Amino acid sequence: MKPRNILFLIAYAIALTGISLWMGQVSYSWFPPQASAESVLIDKLFAFLVTIGSFIFLGITGVMIYSVVFQRAAKYDFSDGPHIEGNVTLEIVWTAIPILLVFWLAGYSYQIYQQMAIRGPMEVMHLAMGHDNTSAVVEEQPIEEIEVISKQWAWVFRYPDSNVTSTELHLPANQRIRLALQSEDVLHGFYIPAFRLKQDIVPNQTTDFEFTPIREGTYRLRDSQFSGTYFATMQANVVVESPEAYENWLSEAKKRQPLPAYNQAASEYAQKTTKTGWPTVVPAAPPIVNYPT
Repeated sequence: MKPRNILFLIAYAIALTGISLWMGQVSYSWFPPQASAESVLIDKLFAFLVTIGSFIFLGITGVMIYSVVFQRAAKYDFSDGPHIEGNVTLEIVWTAIPILLVFWLAGYSYQIYQQMAIRGPMEVMHLAMGHDNTSAVVEEQPIEEIEVISKQWAWVFRYPDSNVTSTELHLPANQRIRLALQSEDVLHGFYIPAFRLKQDIVPNQTTDFEFTPIREGTYRLRDSQFSGTYFATMQANVVVESPEAYENWLSEAKKRQPLPAYNQAASEYAQKTTKTGWPTVVPAAPPIVNYPT
């Protein structure tokens, strides 16, 4: 190989690496704010996958463009190309590299899953992460347990220690949360985009689900599964606040008399004046809670 070609390949590899690393950093801006410790881990994994994917995609595309531009046959040249036999060494290399890459990605992904521990703590310590993507191991704090009941089409949140029910999910910041997810009818999906977490809720089962919110603010809970006609209305606010504000909210909500909460699905169904001819499931009755949204 000519020295000029070698220098070109080195320069191309350096440029390709730089662009791929830049794409990995840009991918952080494609998502909502990181509102949970798990979102920091998920975004880190996604950025890594974007970097690897960009390197492979741009590398293959660059070789194809180079071949089309510089290695094409001359005009009116209809002769056959040179007969090239298989290269065992080359075949071993391009088989081994993808296999090693797949094992690398699988191992790294499993490591991230272990650190998240969304199905229960795997150690007596867990990660507390800040907005600067740094992490430190801290002592395990008491876990706040909340029951989540999903039904067509409403979310109900029950705080058993305070005997409070709400249609708005309130969470203390920087504290481990354990949800007991239940469904009263069909398959639902607990999904908070800002947390990067999703968990299917299977009828007749209770699924424990853990995470740690780290950024105060109001976010949106959505049903990730198609659960029927009004599933798009099955949304709820998720309020992450300081532990002090969280305790004050529980105290205030506990004093309130339970009342029927507004339910958009039930309201739309009641106001429906025309029949489409399609069967429609009657929405569940509006939940009776201490703190209706």
